[in-house]
Amino acid sequence: MAIKQTIRLLILEDSQNEAERLVSLFRNSGRATRVHRITSSADLEEILQQGWDLLISAPESRAMTPTEALHCIRRQARDIPFIQLVQGNDPDAITEALALGAQDAVPQGEDERLVLVANREFGNLEERRARRAAEVALRETEKRCQMLLDSSVDAITYVHDGMHIYANRAYASLFGYEDAEELEGMPMIDLIASSDQAAFKEFLKGYQNSESGEELLCRGIRADSRSFNARMSCSPATYDGEPCIQLVIRAENDSSQLEEKLREVSSQDLVTGLFNRAHFLDLMDAAVERAITAGQPATFVYMLVDRAPALQLNLGIASIDLLLADLASLLRAHFPRGTQLARFGDDVFAALLSDQTPEQAGNLLASLLKKVESYLFDINGRSAQVTLSIGAAGLDEKTSKAQQVIGRAHRCADTVAQQNGNDLKLFDPADELAAAASRGDVVAIIQQALEQNSFRLMFQPIISLRGDTHEHYEVLLRLLNPQGEELPTCEVFSAAKAAGLAERIDRWVLLSSIRLLAEHRAKGHDTKLFVHLTSSSLQDAGLLPWLSSALKTARLPADSLIVQISEPDAVTYLKQAKALSQGLAELHCQVALGQFGCALNPFNTLKHMTVDFVKIDSSYVHDLSKPENQENLKALIASLHAQAKLTIVPMVESASALATLWQAGANYIQGQYLQGPSLAMDYDFAAEE
Repeated sequence: MAIKQTIRLLILEDSQNEAERLVSLFRNSGRATRVHRITSSADLEEILQQGWDLLISAPESRAMTPTEALHCIRRQARDIPFIQLVQGNDPDAITEALALGAQDAVPQGEDERLVLVANREFGNLEERRARRAAEVALRETEKRCQMLLDSSVDAITYVHDGMHIYANRAYASLFGYEDAEELEGMPMIDLIASSDQAAFKEFLKGYQNSESGEELLCRGIRADSRSFNARMSCSPATYDGEPCIQLVIRAENDSSQLEEKLREVSSQDLVTGLFNRAHFLDLMDAAVERAITAGQPATFVYMLVDRAPALQLNLGIASIDLLLADLASLLRAHFPRGTQLARFGDDVFAALLSDQTPEQAGNLLASLLKKVESYLFDINGRSAQVTLSIGAAGLDEKTSKAQQVIGRAHRCADTVAQQNGNDLKLFDPADELAAAASRGDVVAIIQQALEQNSFRLMFQPIISLRGDTHEHYEVLLRLLNPQGEELPTCEVFSAAKAAGLAERIDRWVLLSSIRLLAEHRAKGHDTKLFVHLTSSSLQDAGLLPWLSSALKTARLPADSLIVQISEPDAVTYLKQAKALSQGLAELHCQVALGQFGCALNPFNTLKHMTVDFVKIDSSYVHDLSKPENQENLKALIASLHAQAKLTIVPMVESASALATLWQAGANYIQGQYLQGPSLAMDYDFAAEE
């Protein structure tokens, strides 16, 4: 599951409250945050020994000046982005901060801009760290490559503009030089017999023009003027950062045919004569590369011999080898010419079909099953029958690794084998999704629920204390894992946002709610539903026209749908929340602002948004037995009523709280004391009248 990494934040700010507000900005934007507030220059010197991702500085601080903080970071050579907050939108102050070395300067109060700038710097920092790690890995790789070159038994040289710039020990020895450094700066053509120099020039010219992989046969000249037959191949390379040509030279001798034979034998399985696993994996890697770069599809086929242990027990080890060899011959005869075949395991065969998808290969594999099943193998005068469990998976431009495809086909074959074998199963992405879901992958469970329409909607009544005759329910989303256990809602939405699935969930909830509400109202109920939107949908420009179309299709009055946005999301995306609330008002949908009262200035949000209902944060309902808590709640409700907002108080858990909320003037209440979430809209609102 892809979840944003926890950011480590340093804040230079005298006010504890302001520092906490800055932290809440990042937490509300979905960033888990670990924070330290700097209290002195010594404190910063010490804390910099740990790893940090960002320093945000107030315009000024008693602990130390922003300039001193920057110098401290530089002295310790720490790569920590520095964002300077400035008073007002003063160009001179911004320019001064940038000139001192800050990555950016942001006017105080422009919270959305600050989060965007910080996210940009986090991304830049991650790229710098990744680049440094890659540079270290590159240096280590170059060292290993240099060691391999120096110790290689092949004669290798690097040539630039026809001159040697590097030669390994084997190369120097081949040409009769004691030290490879003697060759540096020497023209390569001086080591080629005069009769072959013209061909050598044409060879290099032809290679540079066409990058041909051909080899050149010529005569090399040793330091003692003796000549020898040489086979030369070249490839592009870089040395010390400069482009050059790598030349590999092998002395020609009578062992070339033997070497070719050895290479052939090393790639074969001795029992069947098919390719062995190691060589077949190389072929798979090449096929994956072609699928990605050239868009050339292929199909990997995993063929498992059914009940192989029982066959071996009945026939014996020597006889089972004969059976496998005969089966290999049958496979060769069945598959088209050019199919790569291998013995992939003791009782497993594999095939690689080029330019075919699994669906295209289906008939070929189905006919193979029938052919193998009907074939009688003659093993030392005894007859034996074999069946196969076949799994097939495709290679395409989305394939990242050969092992991924092999694993898919393997799982398909295992599934067939567990169901008595002698069948074929093509890989279906839904199977992999189900497997990931069964392992507890929350993103996979969400994707599966979206594909299978298996989310669960619950309805909790919102009850009027002031005589409203409408039936109100809040729609709550629930998701069960494959074991039937309910997943925490916060975990579901955290994973959905990180995986980019939150918008799809919101639309699923809206569409399902509209459908169910239309059915419920058709039975004579005057019902309205409160439906949540996540922050992802606040940024969805296509939501309003889509919602308008969905309401018209369902023939549902728009005012029966109340879209609920949380205050933290509205504060973080205030511009988008404002535009959305205005658009919803034009559709005649109502808007509710949830979790209200926890922002630094909650009423500022109401100035910008068109809001009908305000659901007060549950923290205001805790311990209402205390007079000061009751007064805080009454004051908040009174202020909201002064702005003509209808108030909802959630988390009502007792009769005493109910009495307090009546006295405080709350319009609506909700909570377990009244009724918890239910699968049906079946609350008896008439009983409350």
